[in-house]
Amino acid sequence: MAGACRALGLPRSTYYARRHPRRVAVRRPRPTPRTALAAAERAAILDALHSPRCVDASPATVWARLLDEGVYHASLSTFYRVLRAAGEVRERRAHATHPPRKKPELLATGPNQVWSWDITYLPGPVKGQYYRLYVILDIYSRYVVGWLLAPTEAAWLAAVLIRATLRRQGVARDALTLHADNGAAMASQPVAALLTELGVTNSHARPHTSNDNPYSEAQFKTLKYRPDFPDRFPSLAAARQWLRAFFHWYHTEHRHSGLGWLPPAVVHRGEGRAVQQQRAAVLAAAYARHPERYAAGPPHPPALPDRVAINPPEDPP
Repeated sequence: MAGACRALGLPRSTYYARRHPRRVAVRRPRPTPRTALAAAERAAILDALHSPRCVDASPATVWARLLDEGVYHASLSTFYRVLRAAGEVRERRAHATHPPRKKPELLATGPNQVWSWDITYLPGPVKGQYYRLYVILDIYSRYVVGWLLAPTEAAWLAAVLIRATLRRQGVARDALTLHADNGAAMASQPVAALLTELGVTNSHARPHTSNDNPYSEAQFKTLKYRPDFPDRFPSLAAARQWLRAFFHWYHTEHRHSGLGWLPPAVVHRGEGRAVQQQRAAVLAAAYARHPERYAAGPPHPPALPDRVAINPPEDPP
């Protein structure tokens, strides 16, 4: 049969139907059940569903409402069958629609232009007890410009920390963007009102998008992966003492890969270029002593970032 199909250029099903016409099943229309609704009854169901008081309600709600009023057209499943036949099986209720959140695109070319802040939990003395660590980070220098440890999370504590940090850093009005996620304290009215009062641009990450606040998350990982990070802090005072030592190490000794292996304090104070020149002099002297050891040419110190961004905007083609 395959050869005949190829010779005639016909599909196998068509060839078989022509060769054996009696063996091909003939589909007959399905008879209408004797219990089927009449056309007028189906129209009455659709009229009830389309009525102004029921147009935004689900079929189950309409069915129950009519039943309470002493009206019964058909079963609930029949309501759905009538709607399906009319091509109206979809969400009928009115829902609020929320436009997609805009992706934050923040760019810093120097310190005190963009800060990010977040809150993390530190384990307390007993299971289930946690202290809240508030940290404000400069994304360009990775310098922790402000931090606060408290037993609870509260918007007024965040507002106090932000106000004190701005005053200590001497940030001018309309010169700073403060970025955070959508936590209760971050999205609170007291914090938003304070930022408006101080002339600080408020920015928030998109819901369920962790990489919209990457620098704070990375800093928290550095903190919690320290070798001496305890399983539990015995008290609030002990936790504050440990944090003071950690932040001193982080600012002055921690060599950050994103900063050309410089400590955050050096970059935040604007001393990074001077250190780069000193490193370049050391490398040039090493090259002068043994140029044969450098097949790729004179070595150069790791570069400082010229800009740091959260979701950097794509360059135009």
